[in-house]
Amino acid sequence: MVDHPKTASLRSSQTYTDMDDVESGSRTYHPGSSFFSIHTDAACSALDGRSYRFGDVLNGTRPRHEEANLSTYSATKDHIRHETAELADIGVNDENLSGYSGATLSRAGHAAVPKTGSAEPRFHSDMGELNERTCLFRGCSTPYSAIPDTRNLSYGTEAMETWDTQGSSLPSDRHPRFSSLSQDNHAYRLTHVCHSTWRDVGHVLMEPVRTLPAVILGLFLNILDGVSYGMITFPTSLPIFSTFGGDGVSMFFVTCVVSQLVYTLGGSIFKGGNGSMMIEVVPFYHLIVKDILRVVGEDNPSSLIATTMVAFALSSVLTGLLFWLQGVFHLGVLISYFPRHILVGCIGGVGVFLVETGIAVTAGLESESGVQYNWATVLQLASSTETVFQWLLPLVQAVLLNVISSRCHSPLLIPMYFLVVLALFYVISLGILGLDMPTLWDRGWVFDVREAANAPFYRYLTYFDITQINWTALWSTLQTQMALVFFGILHVPLNVPALGVTIGEDNVDLDKELRAHGVSNVAAGLLGTVPNYLCYVNSVMFYRVGGGSRLSGIMLAAGTTMVLLIGPSPIGYLPIMVVGALIFVLGIDLVREALWDTWGRVNRLEYITILIIVVAMTLTDFVIGCLVGLALACIFFVMQTSRRNAVRSALSGAAARSTVRRHLTQRRFLDDVAKQTKILKLQGSLFFGTINSVESLVRKMLDLDEWHKNPISFLVMDFGLVQSVDFSAMEAMLRIRRMLRTRDVHLVFCGLSLDGDVAHSLQKADLWTDEANGLDVFATLNEALEWTENEYIRGLYMFNLSMTAGAPRPSSIAGQSTFRSIHPKPKPTVTYDEVDENPPRYEQLREAARRVTQNLQKGFAFMPGISYENGASQQDTSAASISLLSITLGPYMDHSQKSEHLFQLISKELKEMVIPKDTLLWDWNEQPDALYFIESGILKARYAFPQDDYEISEAMLAGTIAGELTFLAQQPRDTMVRTEVDTKVWRLDGQSVNNIVHQDTQAYTMLVQLLLRITADEQNCLRSYLVSQMS
Repeated sequence: MVDHPKTASLRSSQTYTDMDDVESGSRTYHPGSSFFSIHTDAACSALDGRSYRFGDVLNGTRPRHEEANLSTYSATKDHIRHETAELADIGVNDENLSGYSGATLSRAGHAAVPKTGSAEPRFHSDMGELNERTCLFRGCSTPYSAIPDTRNLSYGTEAMETWDTQGSSLPSDRHPRFSSLSQDNHAYRLTHVCHSTWRDVGHVLMEPVRTLPAVILGLFLNILDGVSYGMITFPTSLPIFSTFGGDGVSMFFVTCVVSQLVYTLGGSIFKGGNGSMMIEVVPFYHLIVKDILRVVGEDNPSSLIATTMVAFALSSVLTGLLFWLQGVFHLGVLISYFPRHILVGCIGGVGVFLVETGIAVTAGLESESGVQYNWATVLQLASSTETVFQWLLPLVQAVLLNVISSRCHSPLLIPMYFLVVLALFYVISLGILGLDMPTLWDRGWVFDVREAANAPFYRYLTYFDITQINWTALWSTLQTQMALVFFGILHVPLNVPALGVTIGEDNVDLDKELRAHGVSNVAAGLLGTVPNYLCYVNSVMFYRVGGGSRLSGIMLAAGTTMVLLIGPSPIGYLPIMVVGALIFVLGIDLVREALWDTWGRVNRLEYITILIIVVAMTLTDFVIGCLVGLALACIFFVMQTSRRNAVRSALSGAAARSTVRRHLTQRRFLDDVAKQTKILKLQGSLFFGTINSVESLVRKMLDLDEWHKNPISFLVMDFGLVQSVDFSAMEAMLRIRRMLRTRDVHLVFCGLSLDGDVAHSLQKADLWTDEANGLDVFATLNEALEWTENEYIRGLYMFNLSMTAGAPRPSSIAGQSTFRSIHPKPKPTVTYDEVDENPPRYEQLREAARRVTQNLQKGFAFMPGISYENGASQQDTSAASISLLSITLGPYMDHSQKSEHLFQLISKELKEMVIPKDTLLWDWNEQPDALYFIESGILKARYAFPQDDYEISEAMLAGTIAGELTFLAQQPRDTMVRTEVDTKVWRLDGQSVNNIVHQDTQAYTMLVQLLLRITADEQNCLRSYLVSQMS
């Protein structure tokens, strides 16, 4: 016997224990007996769990990062991949007796490419460059050779750069990223102005005339809104504010002009957008007045009025500042997280408030609390026939307008409707009934502003008196102010995108719109008026009539200013029923939007929330209603989220496999035992409402009846789609780990980032620590699956079945019947020679090991007999290649197929190659010129997909074939392949295949058939991995 040295361990002393001894032994393959036979001396074994390159693998401890005081992954991707390669080398080189010493890596005559400089190492064939593509068929070219490959694909960032390069050559008006006028375009416009004709001048002069209908409509809408909203800005039911209706109208027009100018003069993308007062702030203003009145009292009207005016102006400034901050810091997207149905419920509450206000205004109710839901209010509303008509007629008008507007959608409908109502009122009252204006004022049919008829528009500014401000009362309004501001800022992120969609404006910059709203509201606050916003309804009507230009917006602002300068005197001729009808129309619309339009469109819990908010706002106040809505939203969110199963999918290891291409021996073994791996893909937020489903599923797996049917060895939890983990979930995870340890099930976490929130939560709960028993953590699901597969295979190679009296006897690697290692080493996670309280699991594993051994015995009973004596295996290249072919192709052959002649024929054509680490073997879209039988090492294939730069990496190990599919089809390579470690391969090129064809056509046919079988098997593995990713 000839001694042959084995390569010492390449791992660090902290990971594996080095072996300093020298092993010796002879190996002989006997066909027809066992898969292989091993003769040893008394010292040690030729199969001691070590590969020729990586050292001890079967009993080595699993490597961990060396960082202190930090929970890290159980093993890195490289560590797992190296262990995978070791196990494959054992299966190929040791089992088939084609092992060789480390010296073979540098054997003369092998093609190896050294690394030179910074250039990327590239594999080159020792055959030289072929002038023509080698054909697999005798003397003919494939039909594909005439088809040019015109694909020019770009991925990710490269695609964007390609588009930029191509787009830069486009005309400037077609380039999608063109954002400013070029100098040539400026010169063209100047030239065009110089050559303008009288027709062009006339066109410009006629532009104001063309926009006049839109301006008139917008002005009329502003007047209607100003009268209806402005008249109720102050609680006129209070005697102190009974004459403040005209001041409210003036404040309305001032905020309209300010916002209109800001939006039109460049603040907004909507040049003709209509600025208006936020009607939703009116209820909050009434609450603010109540808060101030509660502190100041009615005995100090000057302080009450001054504090109220400052509070109103402060609300505008606070709203503007928050708008501006949102735009500057790009926080507009935060509003999208606010539940839409809460806003709808608040809108419904505002609608009910407007209906109540309409009744109070038209019926002349004088109460600090407005409309009260009691018998006294009913008696007051029915106190006389005239009182009933005063509030009932405008209500009927509002209902009638709603019916008409549902059938007629003209933007002129509302203005014409109220013009007709106004005309009919004076025809009936003055013409038919013969009443005069003083009578109408005294009896409450027309607003009585005789005392303030000559008051200027700026009178409201005279109410500001810093000496009369009650700062305590102002501070008491802060809670209502915050609710007002919060409710106000919800409009822009909702209204602006909707307006852009309606009018076809695609370049809406929400941050810019927020900054514009901030400027307009701060300016309004400094002018002592109320908050404003871009009114969706008025803007849509304005645009549809032709008012989308900057000129039309300026004209509308000028017209509104003219109405403001006229003052409140025209209000003295405005019927209360018209204003009441306007208020009723708006209130009914808002209530319908909240309660009627949402019926059947939102789920039951959301509709209940909307209804409760409306009732709470009606019976209490708006602040309490908003708080009730938010509380209900949180409760219902938890309930709805809890219904979503935290387990996205539950898979078996037999269906979900790693992207490691193993030789058939290991693959068939994993087909039997991988079902003992269960994968749970978790999703969403793991909290007290969702973690119960995970714990229940694990308990079901460990149930005694289920355990006897489907025992498990590994439970893999994929956290890749988990956003957060709360304390309750961490407690449940600790319980799950304790339950698994009672069944000796190993827990595996994956999909965790070391610096992620989920990882930190698990570390804080001491669930993931370096000292955690029964838990391993990996970066990705693929690494976790690869590691579990390695653990099964490590256990297989430690298990040796001896047939004694027809009964199998399990034995350990440290036992007397097998070979011993000098240093004691820990066992793998899965062992097959233990008898404990879990007999179903171990019986399945032992049965799988026994079955794979028997299948190999049957499969290799008809393989060619190869005897290696006196170290011939290391000397005879042909014998080594035949041995590799036996492992790679043999298991796929039928018993009727003769392998000896085929293997000898192929081995003569194989070229032995040793390729250094990190060498590019082939790239995408290259023409294939060979396939490769892998004897040792790792080839890494990368499959790229155009979508989102997505890639799949596949590891091809010893005992497998690389590049066979594209080589047979003579199609461009669809992968990029490089070596991860120094790799030994046997190359079969096109010319060699042609030689086989010329020598034996039947052998060539058999070879193609075997390669196709192998390809189909490998594609199934990739599909299994894709199943785990898509599930």
